Amino acid sequence: MVYGYCRVSTKHQRITRQITNITELYPNATLIKEFYTGTTQNRPLWDKLMKQIRTGDTIVFDSVSRMSRNAEEGFKDYKTLYEAGISLVFINEPLINTSIFDSTKNNLLQISVRTGNAAIDDYFTGNVTLINNLLMALAEEQIKSAFLQSEKEVTDLHTRISQGMRESKKNGNRIGLEKGTTLVTEKSIKCKEIIKKHAIEFGGTLCDKEVMTLCKISRNSYYKYKRELKEGL
Repeated sequence: MVYGYCRVSTKHQRITRQITNITELYPNATLIKEFYTGTTQNRPLWDKLMKQIRTGDTIVFDSVSRMSRNAEEGFKDYKTLYEAGISLVFINEPLINTSIFDSTKNNLLQISVRTGNAAIDDYFTGNVTLINNLLMALAEEQIKSAFLQSEKEVTDLHTRISQGMRESKKNGNRIGLEKGTTLVTEKSIKCKEIIKKHAIEFGGTLCDKEVMTLCKISRNSYYKYKRELKEGL
């Protein structure tokens, strides 16, 4: 199976470019379209894919940032999938495709020295092993660098946004919503439905802490949603 994994952080972002790039090269790929942040690997459709993927399958990404924007988690998943026999293809960063990693391994030095002198044989064997380890370390470093660059891009973006907001505030511009305005998101709608169904104050059977865990939200967000629900009633 060939899977094309496409991801954007919100439903307001365009995902069509990724789809086009993948289907041009792999027209029969099964497309997975995820609308979730890339700073965490705990994403619903990604988790599902990780469970159903099998040895010999291929996952195609438009770029490494679509797989992950967290360097440590992204590299960990890369190694896990590679060791499970899954091929990974990055259209914009082909040098970190698993096929290149395979090629590096296959081109490692295969030298056996038998001079009859144990000390000399051990010396040459040790040097060959050292060179092979160095080649593999360089290949891994290249993959790590790609994920680190992806993480750096999102960090730089957040920094620029924060700087822009500080400048706007300094110039007297309003930041955020007008007072009294309620921001409605898909997540807030789902969480409020869970609160109304399960919270004791709305006729449910779960305490606040249990509902918070069920919603997977912070304490502040939970009580904000609960307050908005009460105001609505």
